[in-house]
Order: sequence, then structure tokens, then C-alpha cells
Amino acid sequence: MSEAQKKRLLEEFQSYLDQTDLDQAHGDTQPDLATLLGEMAGLKAEVKAESRHFKSTLDTLGAALAAIQSDNKALIDELATHQIQLQQQRSEVLRSVLLELVDVYDRLTVGFGMLQNYHPVAALFSHSKKQDVDFIESFKQGQTMTLRRFEQLLQRYHVIPIGCVGKMLDPRTMTAVEIARDTKLDNGVVIEELRKGFLFDDQVLRLAEVKVNKL
Repeated sequence: MSEAQKKRLLEEFQSYLDQTDLDQAHGDTQPDLATLLGEMAGLKAEVKAESRHFKSTLDTLGAALAAIQSDNKALIDELATHQIQLQQQRSEVLRSVLLELVDVYDRLTVGFGMLQNYHPVAALFSHSKKQDVDFIESFKQGQTMTLRRFEQLLQRYHVIPIGCVGKMLDPRTMTAVEIARDTKLDNGVVIEELRKGFLFDDQVLRLAEVKVNKL
């Protein structure tokens, strides 16, 4: 490019700058203050609306969570109450069954005691005394085994006899149905056990009926 051409281009560029109003150009690009304030106010309103919506959503979720927690607690309490009631019912049924077993045990014990005290009369069993004695002895052995099994069954369910004879009367576990007078013994001492008492899991299943010394 020649020097004349360069000079001509610089003159044309200078002429363009002289004809252009830079202040007006800058003024055209600057935002209007009222428009800016309006846009800011709208944005602020949108933020507030979103904040209220978010808070409402949190409140709704919080209420739902509180309701779920309340329902869960009520359900847990109801299940616990039902479990306690079921356990009580099972315990009552078991106690009833164990009392029936204890009554059967009483009858077997009485029958076994009668066999222990039975002695054949020679005049009545002169021809079959040996056979009768053998039968009675065999029956005694059977009763002994049955009683032992009953005692094992009761022990398996934690049913324990109450020891009474020679001890002071304990109204929590014993009831006095007869009295006797023995000056050799202290007042209130149990002399005889008339009906055996039992404990079940350290609680009284059946009171013992006893004869007590009274001076």
C-alpha cells in the first residue's frame, strides 16, 4: 500500500470519528433506572413467592412426618399392650393347666401312700398271697415311676413344692387348717403338711394346707 493510500484511509477514519456522537452511543446502551428497579422488584417478589412455597412445602412435610411418627408410636404402644395381654393370657392358661397337674399329682400321691401302707392279711391270702404280693409290688413300682415322671414334669415348668414341716407358719405360702398343742415346739411351728403347696416361677401356685402348733 502506497503512502498516499494510507494517508487517505486515516483521513476517512478521522472523519468517521468526528461525525459519531460517543456520548449518545453510550447513552443508548445504558439501562433505564426505572426499568432496572422494576425488574429488581419483580425478582424480589419471585424470590419471596418461592420462599413461601418452599416454607409451605417444608411445613407440609413436617406435618406428614409428625403424623407418621405419631402413628408409629401408637402402633408400637398397641403392639406392646397386646403382647402384655397375650403373655398374661398364656400365663393364666399355663397356671390353670399346672393346677390340674398338681391335683392329679395329689391323687397319685395319696394312692401311692395307700399302697405303701398296705399289707396283705395272711388269713385272707393263704392260697395266693405270693401272687398278690408280687402284683402289689409291681403296681408300687409302676406308681413310683409315674410319680417320678410327674415330679420331673413339674420341675421342668419350674413348679417346686413348698417346704413347710418344722418351719414357722408363713401366711404368704401356707394356710393353717388345723391346730395342735405340743409344748415341746414353739408356737406357730408347722407340725404336719395336710396338702402340699407349690411355687411357680417363685410365685405361689397353690397354698400349702398345714397343721400348726398353738400354745
